[in-house]
Amino acid sequence: MKAVVHHRYGGPEVLEIAELPEPVVDLDGVLVRVRAAALNPADLGVRSGALAGFRASYFPVVPGWDVAGVVKRAGPAAPEFGPGDEVIGYVRGEVEHRNGAYAELVAADVRTLVRKPAAVPWPEAAGLPLAGLTALQAVNTLAPKPGETLLVHAAAGGVGSLAAQIAVSRGVRVLGTASEANHGYLRSLGVEPIRYGEGLAERVHALASDGIDAVLDTAGRGTLRATPGLGTRVASVAEFDLPGVTPVFARLVPADLRTVAALAEAGTLRVRVARTFPLEEAATAQQMLAEGHAPGRIVLVP
Repeated sequence: MKAVVHHRYGGPEVLEIAELPEPVVDLDGVLVRVRAAALNPADLGVRSGALAGFRASYFPVVPGWDVAGVVKRAGPAAPEFGPGDEVIGYVRGEVEHRNGAYAELVAADVRTLVRKPAAVPWPEAAGLPLAGLTALQAVNTLAPKPGETLLVHAAAGGVGSLAAQIAVSRGVRVLGTASEANHGYLRSLGVEPIRYGEGLAERVHALASDGIDAVLDTAGRGTLRATPGLGTRVASVAEFDLPGVTPVFARLVPADLRTVAALAEAGTLRVRVARTFPLEEAATAQQMLAEGHAPGRIVLVP
């Protein structure tokens, strides 16, 4: 099969196309023919070696955790899925770096997969698992009630936009920071946009004179330090060492992944895709992701 690999840590230039053997499928696993694989910031950390202290890498590394595809073959102890089933998944196992989603085929534990929302196009479906899990678990951690006000930093981003949509669907008033180019997009989600930059706290207070009940930081880069005192409950998916801030790490909880898929099936969650690339252009795709200006998710389509 064709796959994107890297044999050492480094920049996008270390990514290359290789022919690899078909992945081995466990008794309780399935082989998925990949239709789309979404890029995540964690992919950059894996490639550069920044995450080497947290996750072992076995070269050659096949990057990618978010997948959408069609089951090609199921193991004898995997009755949940059969050939032809359309699935999405967060395919992060003990040896995920040898068996990532940047490939034509990926072997996956059935616990990492759920059925693909039927009405959602493949590239959008691939953008649901990791960002959707993070967003859902972050909103559940903050637990904003209907009528409360939630401020989401980087609300137009992959995690921020999904978290904002989940909160809006629960009757929460959502304010979202974003560049002005993304304000129309946020309004389409039911979010009240706020411009980044100097004077941000004043603009927040002008919109929410009674105060902010909760804050979700999906931006990092010192955003919370620059806006102290906003919100009585604060969580971050991007900075984990701030006093009074609850860190949120995505956890593979099958029930949560099913919830994310159900919300997408119902039209409550929409993934914005900026651009798709073939596997051969994975380096260009990762470079675009690193630059941070893409208006939506970046997805590989084998």
